[in-house]
Amino acid sequence: MRFAVLGAGAIGAYLGATLAQAGTDVTLIARGPHLQAMIEHGVRVQSPRGDFTSHPAATADIDALAEADVIVIGLKAHSLPELAPAIGERLRPGAVVVPAQNGLPWWYFQGQDGPLAGRTLESVDPGGVISCSIATERIVGCVVYCSTEIVEPGVIRHTAMDHLIFGELDGTQTARLEWLLEACRPAGFQATLSPDITLDIWAKFVRLSVLSGMTAVTRSPLGVICQDPELFAMLKDAVRETLAVAHARGIAVPESTVEDVAIAYSRLPPQTKSSMLEDLERGRRIELPWLSGAVVRIGREVGVETPTHRFINTVLKPYVNGSRT
Repeated sequence: MRFAVLGAGAIGAYLGATLAQAGTDVTLIARGPHLQAMIEHGVRVQSPRGDFTSHPAATADIDALAEADVIVIGLKAHSLPELAPAIGERLRPGAVVVPAQNGLPWWYFQGQDGPLAGRTLESVDPGGVISCSIATERIVGCVVYCSTEIVEPGVIRHTAMDHLIFGELDGTQTARLEWLLEACRPAGFQATLSPDITLDIWAKFVRLSVLSGMTAVTRSPLGVICQDPELFAMLKDAVRETLAVAHARGIAVPESTVEDVAIAYSRLPPQTKSSMLEDLERGRRIELPWLSGAVVRIGREVGVETPTHRFINTVLKPYVNGSRT
């Protein structure tokens, strides 16, 4: 089975390099100095599991998708609408698309029950271009719990977690899910199958939207937030709001999530930053519309007030497209 990773940044390059190290045929699609470093030196991984260098194929050519059986999408969410038509045109018969992105995916409300069934979020999928380009039946839902960063071009630091969750959108168990497990387990990933991937996606969304929003709006690592009683209370409020939106949408995220998230965050290294804060500090586009922005919009549509996420969204909105300088 041949894999292609479109958007081989910190997560994508780590997943691809680890799969390739275990013998899987992988092509990484990236650009810039990061791509050049991977071509010349391979992907150098620093990890508690052991450092290694892997040499998957690497290219800037999106035509490489046409040879893949599995396409892992590691692009930033705002980059996908522009590339979606090109992705759809290059999918071979039977090819599977595995989105491994932040926030709620474009397909989330397709074929689902509840108050937003069939809804397309305009900020996530403007004009429905992604939905029109990538057929829903191509998609395998995916949740990635893995902490990585690019420390320099071609060098990935993996600090924690190796958990991948896969699931069909309708909850069925299929042969292609087994294929994914067979590829991931020899690489050392904790790969599991979910009977309800929409629940798993929202469970991560609760955590990610809060971590991203709070660290970015305070311009602070997680330790600063957890050690300040007022900021920590604000973090919990943000979790409660996202949880309330989930419940109004019909997603049964457990009530214990509020305390679970608070405890989990207090145990993370105090220097932990979200990728959104890192992008903000570097003047890059940020994924705000897919995180706190999505909480606000969905909350409005299901009648749930989200004042903490609305504050985060309002303060960070000027930076959505990158630095204003």
